[in-house]
Amino acid sequence: MSDTLRDSTSETSTDVVVVGAGQSGLATAYHLRRRGIDLVVLDAAEHIGDQWRRQWDSLRLYSPARYDALPGMAFPAPPWSYPDKDQVADYLASYARHLDLPVRLRTRVLAVDPDGDGYAVRTDAGTYRCRSVVVATGTFGRAPYRPGIAAQLDPGILQLHSSEYRRPGQLREGPVLVVGAGHSGTDIAYEAAESHPTILAGRDCGQIPPRLESRRMRLLFPVLMLVWKHVLNRRTPVGRRMMPHLRHHGGPMLRVKRADLAARGVERVTSRVESVQDGRPVVDGTPRDVATVVWATGFRQGFDWIHLSVVGDDGWPRELRGVATDAPGLFFCGLAFQYSFTSMLLAGADRDAGFVAARVAERHRDRAGLATAA
Repeated sequence: MSDTLRDSTSETSTDVVVVGAGQSGLATAYHLRRRGIDLVVLDAAEHIGDQWRRQWDSLRLYSPARYDALPGMAFPAPPWSYPDKDQVADYLASYARHLDLPVRLRTRVLAVDPDGDGYAVRTDAGTYRCRSVVVATGTFGRAPYRPGIAAQLDPGILQLHSSEYRRPGQLREGPVLVVGAGHSGTDIAYEAAESHPTILAGRDCGQIPPRLESRRMRLLFPVLMLVWKHVLNRRTPVGRRMMPHLRHHGGPMLRVKRADLAARGVERVTSRVESVQDGRPVVDGTPRDVATVVWATGFRQGFDWIHLSVVGDDGWPRELRGVATDAPGLFFCGLAFQYSFTSMLLAGADRDAGFVAARVAERHRDRAGLATAA
């Protein structure tokens, strides 16, 4: 594994460029390597795992360690523990190092352009010419989304996106408004409410009742994994109905429950933040004097650096299980609900990456066959 910077005018040829060295990109690299395909993984970060290290301090996975391993290396934690963000980051770094994956750090991808029957991937460290590209930027590679009314708030109100939130000490003294009630928003609201009056606004995304660390969940989790992998997927009617809901509205409460929010005194409002009045957010018809707003409103897909028509009207790539439908040789890995509910978990990275790698290998075999026949 190398993170050496190269001349920005240099050119390198390889079979596949994987964009992103998170769990999906590394798992894809593992499967491509096993198929004998030459590749490079490009990432703008200083270290592997930095996207995880930048999450809020108390974040822990919502799946136990026994389900968090990537292909080829176990997760080094007790099977029924829930690793924290730094453990995940360290695991990803160890994984790439242990398997000697060809990762190039401090290399920001600027553009992907068609190049004959392949692609040119332009970076700030040179251009890579390749047959196929796997975009594995995933959830944390998207642009943080804030609604338009954010610009109308009084400048004296501190505004943070959930991707910028680290700990309650960042919050200003006074009431806090958390907008967005998926699992991230509920976790942040619960934590903020320990030291600040807190309002949580947003539609109820549901909850999974058992405590993650409970004995009951140990019995239930294998069943949930079975359902999440084999029932809630793009091949079943119920999975297809869930897919847009999950992509556009967030997942259910997992660690923090409705009762926890109530016990800590969080004011729960299921309506949206409708407007701004005199610089104050209007929540449930009333302007609120808040000192901080945390926007747990998700991310927009940002693929304008891919210079092909591959994005649908909903902002998501037009793909099937990560295979771009309108651009042969372009693939995606790490998308929410790429195939099933588990695609948003480390537990789903292996299957999604393995499928994409197999399709990449098919493309390369077909091209090799055509070249031989010619």
